[in-house]
Amino acid sequence: MSQIPWWGLPLVAVVFALAGALVALLVTARNDNLLKRQRRTRQWYEERKTAYVQLLTAFERATHRLRAAYEAGDKPPSALSYLDQIGPALMPVRLLASGPVRSAALAVHLQLERLHSEMNPSGVVGVQPQIHFRELIAQVPLVMQQFEAAIREELGIRDVPPEPARALNGVVRGLLRRPVTISGTDPERG
Repeated sequence: MSQIPWWGLPLVAVVFALAGALVALLVTARNDNLLKRQRRTRQWYEERKTAYVQLLTAFERATHRLRAAYEAGDKPPSALSYLDQIGPALMPVRLLASGPVRSAALAVHLQLERLHSEMNPSGVVGVQPQIHFRELIAQVPLVMQQFEAAIREELGIRDVPPEPARALNGVVRGLLRRPVTISGTDPERG
């Protein structure tokens, strides 16, 4: 006869049931934590991407309006109308962006703000306002390019597509495509 007490088997069952419940609870908590982290990362990426696209679009609109006004010979829109147009798109970037992106966005903003203000290079001898305006507006795409590069760096956007996943049975397919030689004869010769 066994020397195990009558309460030993139920005790072992309860201990294992509690251990299983604890392991299930820990695994569920870990999975929930990973899902929350993944959602926060996705939300972080989407918020920034949306803010950056809106600001880039607003900058492009402002640049286009400046060029159209210049080509038509009109006065550029006022700095106040420019701020009304850019302000709602610029504020989320100022709040959400990293330092390099924020600096690049403010560089574009200052360049466009300078173009929207009165062109008065009276302090510089021999500078004509039209030439000064053309030089400043020619610099806008360069500053925008630096802004785009900072965005790409922050968001991890690369200009090459990801490599395609390799099939696990690629080695087997490669072996099947090779010509089979039997007892030293070459299949090409017959």
